[in-house]
Amino acid sequence: MAELVATMVVGPLLSIVKDKVSSYLLDQYKVMEGMEEQHRVLKRKLPAILDVIDDAEQTASHRAGAKAWLEEVKRVAYEANGVFDEFNYEALRREARKNGHYGELGFNAVKLLTTHNRFSFHDRMGKKLCRIVQAIEVLVAEMNTFGFKYQQQAPESMRWRQMDHVIFDPKKIISRSRSRDTKNIVGTLLGQANNADLSVVRIVGVGGLGKTTLAQLIYNEPEIQKHFELLIWVCVSDSFDVDSLAKRIVAFHLEKDVVEAAASKKSPLDSLQDVLSGHRYLLVLDDIWNRESDKWEKLKDRLTHGANGSVVLTTTRDEGVAKIMGTVKPYNLAALEDNFIKEIIETRAFSLQKEEERPAVLVNMVDEIVKRCRGSPLAATALGSVLRTKTSEEEWKAISSRSNICTEESGILPILKLSYNELSSQMKQCFAFCAVFPKDYEIDVDKLIQLWIAHGFIQDNKEVSPETIGKRIFSKLASSSFFVDVKQGKATSYERMVGGSYYKRTCKIHDLMHDGALSTMENECGFAPEEPNRIEWLPDTARHLLLSCEKPEIVLNDSLARKSPAIQTLLCDSYMEHPLQHLSKYSTLKALQLHTQRSPFPLKSKHLHHLRYLDLSRSDFEALPEDISILYNLQTLKISGCQELCRLPRQMKYMTALRHLYSHDCPKMSSMPGDLRKLMSLQTLTCFVAGRTSSECSNVGELQHLNLGGQLELNQLENVTEEDAKAANLGKKKELRELTLKWTIGSRDDARVLECVKPHGGLQSLRIESYGGTTFPTWIAMSLNMVEIHLSYCKNLQWLFSSGTTGNWPYPDGQINADGCRRLTLRYADSHVLAVGVPWPSGYHELSRRHPSAYICRRPSCEHGDSSRRHNQAVGIPVGPATPPVTSG
Repeated sequence: MAELVATMVVGPLLSIVKDKVSSYLLDQYKVMEGMEEQHRVLKRKLPAILDVIDDAEQTASHRAGAKAWLEEVKRVAYEANGVFDEFNYEALRREARKNGHYGELGFNAVKLLTTHNRFSFHDRMGKKLCRIVQAIEVLVAEMNTFGFKYQQQAPESMRWRQMDHVIFDPKKIISRSRSRDTKNIVGTLLGQANNADLSVVRIVGVGGLGKTTLAQLIYNEPEIQKHFELLIWVCVSDSFDVDSLAKRIVAFHLEKDVVEAAASKKSPLDSLQDVLSGHRYLLVLDDIWNRESDKWEKLKDRLTHGANGSVVLTTTRDEGVAKIMGTVKPYNLAALEDNFIKEIIETRAFSLQKEEERPAVLVNMVDEIVKRCRGSPLAATALGSVLRTKTSEEEWKAISSRSNICTEESGILPILKLSYNELSSQMKQCFAFCAVFPKDYEIDVDKLIQLWIAHGFIQDNKEVSPETIGKRIFSKLASSSFFVDVKQGKATSYERMVGGSYYKRTCKIHDLMHDGALSTMENECGFAPEEPNRIEWLPDTARHLLLSCEKPEIVLNDSLARKSPAIQTLLCDSYMEHPLQHLSKYSTLKALQLHTQRSPFPLKSKHLHHLRYLDLSRSDFEALPEDISILYNLQTLKISGCQELCRLPRQMKYMTALRHLYSHDCPKMSSMPGDLRKLMSLQTLTCFVAGRTSSECSNVGELQHLNLGGQLELNQLENVTEEDAKAANLGKKKELRELTLKWTIGSRDDARVLECVKPHGGLQSLRIESYGGTTFPTWIAMSLNMVEIHLSYCKNLQWLFSSGTTGNWPYPDGQINADGCRRLTLRYADSHVLAVGVPWPSGYHELSRRHPSAYICRRPSCEHGDSSRRHNQAVGIPVGPATPPVTSG
């Protein structure tokens, strides 16, 4: 099978090193004192290599010697990156000590001093720096021998030209083009209704034809949704481990905690049989490569326990796989018709122009380009994206000739490689990193961008934030089909606990593109299998690890006892129950995600100096160690869903690199550490808990000059004065989209504070809980962009909005300007609440008449019974023709 092999990218990594070598902090705090000569050599030599690195990367694809040289550049660049991380951390440490951090840490600081003795630091780092300089000088000499040439780069501003655009989704075209295929396969599936035997329907076709997309169209057909009791989707990909597959099928259907409980009592195959028994189900097994018939028969034996009419729908590129698994004649997916391929190419290539403005000479060339795509919608999207940035006939001809090398064996891979090679080096590096995620892994886009920034793939820019650049890079990659299944919607309660926002954007990587990412990362990624002891999964060169297996700490402890890879990324999806060992081997980490059921924190802060991203959400410890405040490089900290967490480190004010703090769903948190105003880079703070007045905790006035965006929850507002509420300056925080205001015990004086926390007019979602006032201020009714308003436990509420409100929504006593609002939710409000003079329930009719697209959910007060009973009594009332959305408790 031909695979997409991408060009090795080293330039961006070398650029990161060059920037660190030039950091002003190194001179300001004299951390390289006595090493000035070596420092100057690197400042000269690194730009010299960067001048020719593009030519070297292109040459490496067809010259083994150049590839070997590039591999050595990459190795040395990684080593130099680590060395200058140590220099820069030492500068940050000296800066923090100068500002009094170590004095405030007290005894904890004494334990850290031995690791930062200036004499031992100078001796140790001097030796490391000499090795780097010697290696660089050898590389420069070899570079001159190869004769690499300088290639001018396009200015960065030109790279971002036309980058802000709506992501094109070819599924809209494909759904029309595959309507006949969809109808045929749906008919086959429904035709098995009375079949007592398990039916296996196979969709077979080469990569990039849209097999998975077709399966999704079938899966979402209303007839299919109605016909089958259970619908389950699992991507199989390269691994066909029967027990693992059984677990994933069960997990798709059941909640995670139910699955874990069942797994502790029964084997995965027994649990699978229990889930399917007696139900008519549709199971989609996407992207199968397994040719071992005994494995399939073992799984099939349990799948046969469903009710009559149960069907397994599979997609595969391999006809041999189809023969092993099938019971029904395989459905061989044909190439997409040329008129649809043409539509995809034109939609992408001319997306910035109106139809009448398209150059005729380029339009006439599209038919020739269509032939290159061999009926593949993926190739058409990729090629159209490349052509989008080309404006002349010569450029189009060059692309056409370069893509005219597709053979029966290579298929569309040359086009995909062409699309990859057209990316900037920075985009290539960002995409290559995505090889850390397995195929079909659902990736949180915000998390991905934060990881890119953590690794230095996106540098600080005075004009544009790294997050904005990250979003542009993602949009470009998604529009070229490097990312697929891009979805944006409301997060579940569990996802909010883990990820933060009420709204979540996710994506996946197309399997062919994933092959390309893996080819450029080679042995830098490690994936722990379900039973890692059976195989050697951790190469010595591994830098990025993702563990989805159970008890990841046991896997790590065993592997690191024998190896010492320079791990930079460690993402653990499962809970840890036991302590980690070999702690010093985590000292190169830049990104860490772990969820632990143990207390205290499982790692030592002194080994995490270079950490930029730390996700501890859903962990069980009561407090973070005080010395975690020495993580001066930390940019993202996630502690959401830590149910036992009582406090944050008191000295967080020294963590000045912090940009994102996810602190919601921590019910035992009683206050925030003092002087949060000093975290001037902070742009995400999902929850601020207002403590009682104290010099050791921050009041909401500390938020005044912080440019916060996204989601913000203000908790324990009974501790906030009007003066502090005004000082918080929420009206100037233009990037806020979701605001939650909570009181623990409401009083009638709450109205004064609520009036003072008026946000800007662009707010989209507002939640108010346990408010003690009798009515709401007018700013709530006047919010032009509000989409959702949720009111909970407002026991004293008598009027929704003050009489005399003006706007566009007429009521007897006033008007409400809420044309954009699609949901108004009341939970546990007393029955005498009036909506601006209109008593409930007559207010429903008024809302229906004036605002037919709105959905009102009123959850009545329930004074008796437990909270679970009260939730069960929630009532959703649709008004007008709109279908009510699902309301989460």
